Amino acid sequence: MASRALARRPLSTARGLVAARSLHATAPSPKNNPSATTITEEFKPPSQGFLGSLFYGSALARAEGDLKQLEKKQHSKTVGRGKYVHEKITHAVIPGHRDEYLEAAEAYFTTLVKESSELSNVKLCGSWETIVGAVGNFTHILEHEGYAGYDEGRVLVAKNATLQKHLNAMLPHLQSRQHQLMSEFVFLPMSPPRDSGYPDGGVFEMRTYQLQPGKLLEWESAWRRGVEARLRFVQPVGGFFGQVGQLHEVHHIWQYPDLASRQSARGKAWTIGGWADTVQQTSRLTQRMKTTIMVPTSWSPLR
Repeated sequence: MASRALARRPLSTARGLVAARSLHATAPSPKNNPSATTITEEFKPPSQGFLGSLFYGSALARAEGDLKQLEKKQHSKTVGRGKYVHEKITHAVIPGHRDEYLEAAEAYFTTLVKESSELSNVKLCGSWETIVGAVGNFTHILEHEGYAGYDEGRVLVAKNATLQKHLNAMLPHLQSRQHQLMSEFVFLPMSPPRDSGYPDGGVFEMRTYQLQPGKLLEWESAWRRGVEARLRFVQPVGGFFGQVGQLHEVHHIWQYPDLASRQSARGKAWTIGGWADTVQQTSRLTQRMKTTIMVPTSWSPLR
């Protein structure tokens, strides 16, 4: 698909620069996994152990999400994992400036990864280009070690001469930029870096819901009960809710080999009992929604 082709080859050192969490793991490469380019009939998350805890939450994390135990806590502490703050950065690129933007953005974000330890351990989770939706937009998600990490990192980034040089090279190619601070849902934390083995990294779908004010806890409860129907057939990336910037907004991101696989996986979810109820319950709590199809950039740790 021509629109999915990347303008630039990845930097030769980009893979080696990825600063991962200490528990980050990488998926098998297609060389060792001949079926990596096709979505399995049923995607089965680990039921226990290290990977099960990493991708789907430990028993403690699941207990922390029990609404009956935590109904008296504030919503963000009830539904959010709380350990990390994720920063969603959206760049709207001026038409005709894509190649220049990619060059400057690659330099900025690979430098950020390389110098993570000097920037309060900020990490790049992923970088994507929109191909269906607001075409010309690029989305980047950073991970900070709580709000203290965000505060410290913001100051250090502003003082880093190399990063500021690359940022200044990006700005002339942008129409606008938006930043949103988010928390992970307990039941759908951000994935660590991985190479899926899908051609060009496959496609990523970001689904965004603008909720009615005050309905986050109810939305999370309904969605958490039904999300198993999705996890059987698709690789999750993460689920988030806005805390600073746009409020009452939820995002969840999924990865597929291609759009045909997406259609198949979504159809199979409807065969699982309870999924229709989840859709009905969450829809009535939502003011509006949209879906965005994205492809990873050459330097994205998630591919």
